[in-house]
Amino acid sequence: MVRSIFASLVIIFVSASYSLAAGDTVTYEKDIKKILGEKCMCCHGAGSPLMEEFDKNKDGFKKKITGPRFDTYSNLMVVVNGSDAGALMRRLDDGENTKDGMPGNMFQNLGCSAEERAANLGKIKKWVGSWNLKKRKELAEDELKAITAPER
Repeated sequence: MVRSIFASLVIIFVSASYSLAAGDTVTYEKDIKKILGEKCMCCHGAGSPLMEEFDKNKDGFKKKITGPRFDTYSNLMVVVNGSDAGALMRRLDDGENTKDGMPGNMFQNLGCSAEERAANLGKIKKWVGSWNLKKRKELAEDELKAITAPER
């Protein structure tokens, strides 16, 4: 009887620990989509060009203050671990990972205060899994695989 009670308590403890750990997982649907919706969609929303179109006329789109489209998970993944891997990280970095200490050109848009920017960046870094400022062609296969960025 004591063994079965002990075994039950162990199972409950392990299950509770797993649930807490799973609840800490940052996902696109649960966390990142909201941040992007509040902070990025005015320039990267559904009316923005897909990356292929943006690449053909970067200067023209930049003059219109329009960036590539990040309105869906698959569109965002282009700049996370797709053809333009690392671009999101380079643009949102706070300068802690750069040689010159300068933040990325979109870091300011992560919030109205230093605290909000830090909190949003922290969530995005946790979601990405491996914060790497390298360009796609510079990333080793293991570095690319370390970028997790779960959708759900």
